Amino acid sequence: MQNTALQFSEVIHQCRDLFSKKLQDYGAAWRVLRPSSITDQIYIKVNRIRTLQMTDVKMVDEHEEDEFIAIVNYSIIGLIQLEKGFSENLDEDRTEILKLYDDYAQKAKDLMLRKNHDYGEAWREMRISSITDLIYQKVLRTKQIEDNQGKTLVSEGLDANYYDMLNYAVFCLIKMMEEKI
Repeated sequence: MQNTALQFSEVIHQCRDLFSKKLQDYGAAWRVLRPSSITDQIYIKVNRIRTLQMTDVKMVDEHEEDEFIAIVNYSIIGLIQLEKGFSENLDEDRTEILKLYDDYAQKAKDLMLRKNHDYGEAWREMRISSITDLIYQKVLRTKQIEDNQGKTLVSEGLDANYYDMLNYAVFCLIKMMEEKI
């Protein structure tokens, strides 16, 4: 499992690098988004991945890998927004935002390691398309929880779904990285 922890860190480093560059380019414009809008952004990304996986025609020159990176970053944005709430203040402290990013990425990694142990790294035997379907299912669940004003009877909350989508997207990126080797 040591390899998985290292691979997870490598993928998060790649995702954080893009997040940091976009934070430099756009500032924290995403702070105006309500959690439901972030969920819809993840929905758009995973729906595009599924479309690409089920068709042979790609009209935009963006790759599945880019979309999985976006899912990781939007999931962390969602977790930040759940904690801080949305804001009209776009002059957020860059250092504080990157610290929040790192904190949530570490919490996701810790969760992944615990679950990965209990599930025996079953994701390694799964197809990327199946993991994509799990992300799709999680985003639909998240939308339903949001439509229910965050109330659940027996299910985990919004944060658990964001963590799962993040970790599933990391698994796909690890599998794609391994395919390139």
